[in-house]
Parts: sequence; structure tokens; C-alpha cells
Amino acid sequence: MVAEKEEVKRILTEKRLSAIKSMLEKDHAIDCIFLLHLDKGRWKEAKGFMKDLGLTLSDGTFRARMIEIEDLGLAKGVAIDPLKKYYVKTEFGEEIAKLLLAFFDRIESLTKKSK
Repeated sequence: MVAEKEEVKRILTEKRLSAIKSMLEKDHAIDCIFLLHLDKGRWKEAKGFMKDLGLTLSDGTFRARMIEIEDLGLAKGVAIDPLKKYYVKTEFGEEIAKLLLAFFDRIESLTKKSK
């Protein structure tokens, strides 16, 4: 238990881990990581994908999350013109997406067992 307590303290206080945790807590952050994983880092593609699922994602939220994701090194912005860019996943971003997919897969299997 002491080791786990120290691990939690480290995640909450270590600069890089804390920044990633804070970003993941924000509205649509995980959605945007998954969109990058699916190579949907352009607003039009992201919007269409979410709409097809019956979900909403505003342009402002998409851009704000992508800027944060880029700042953390999970994506790279590519200029379309001086005012617009699209985003591509980095190797680090892809690893985070895979960890999130595995995390949700594990949660799903645990919920099936608990029924």
C-alpha cells in the first residue's frame, strides 16, 4: 500500500504526468486522442466521424484539446494555411491511444465478470 501511495503522489505531482492527467480530465480529450489514433486530426473528418456516431464535438473544443495534446507531444500540428492546421499523431500519442484502448477493454471485461 505504501508503494501505491507513493505512485499516486508521483502521478499527482510530477510535472509531465500531472499535465497529462489534467489534459485527460478535460472535456473530449480522450475523444480527440482516439480521433488522432484513427487519423482524423482534421476538423472536418473529426466532426463527420463524431456526427456519424450521434455525438457532438464543437470546433472550439476540438481545437483547444488538440493544442493541449500537441503541447504534451501526443500530436503534431501541420499548417494548412497561416490560420489553420490539422493534427497527426506522434509515436507517443499512438502509445497513449493504445493504452487507453487497453484500459477501456479491461474495464469492459471486468464489468462483464461482475454481473
